[in-house]
Amino acid sequence: MRNLLLTISYKGTNYHGFQVQKNAVTVAETLQDAMQVLFQGERPDIKGCSRTDSGVHANMFCVSFRTESEYTCDHIRRSLDALLPDDIAAVDCEEVSEDFHARYSCKGKRYVYKIWNAPYMSPFWQGLALHYPKPIDENFLDAVCTDFIGTHDFSAFCGSNGDQEDFTRTIFDCQMEREGELVTFSVTGDGFLYNMVRIMVGTLLEVNEGKIDPEEILDIIESKDRTRAGRTAKPEGLYLDYVLYDEEDD
Repeated sequence: MRNLLLTISYKGTNYHGFQVQKNAVTVAETLQDAMQVLFQGERPDIKGCSRTDSGVHANMFCVSFRTESEYTCDHIRRSLDALLPDDIAAVDCEEVSEDFHARYSCKGKRYVYKIWNAPYMSPFWQGLALHYPKPIDENFLDAVCTDFIGTHDFSAFCGSNGDQEDFTRTIFDCQMEREGELVTFSVTGDGFLYNMVRIMVGTLLEVNEGKIDPEEILDIIESKDRTRAGRTAKPEGLYLDYVLYDEEDD
């Protein structure tokens, strides 16, 4: 039995997240449908590196699965890419160690959140970025972002549907930058809670609006009180951007 690591990229607009759900089309179900065709009836039990909500995208998403197929990794990647719909791409496939797990072997992730900051919404970013017409001072918010860096209990930035028992996460890097009308928030950490990045973005936007004092970020974190943090930003601007594994796991 081989253990394989498949890297995909997808636009989440047409999917109710990654995880298989009843009565809803998801990325996992669509991927397994393609695998079942490729492996002639075999439907692998796939392990995703993360869970993404409805409408959330992924530049890099990793899936591990076991198969007895003797197809080469290149053949599997090319075949799946041909079988998958246009909004999901099979990017890479490689054989990994027996104990590798796409989720539990992960050492860190980077998320980005894209905001179209203009009075009008670009038709080219519809469904791919949050439309935010109010002016954003990205340099000011970039300085505020540094308060998220470090090891903290991020209970105040966890959605109510989260099932985590440990709310401590380490943020390695966090920044806000602009390119034309597109403002991008990026954050890298060893892991993230349910809706954590979207709540961080919503909090920063409320700082931008003067609803939250920028000096309160650390106090909000220390309070562990969700009601003190900002709103949960809409899903369409969020992307899982990069997944980090140890070199020995590759």
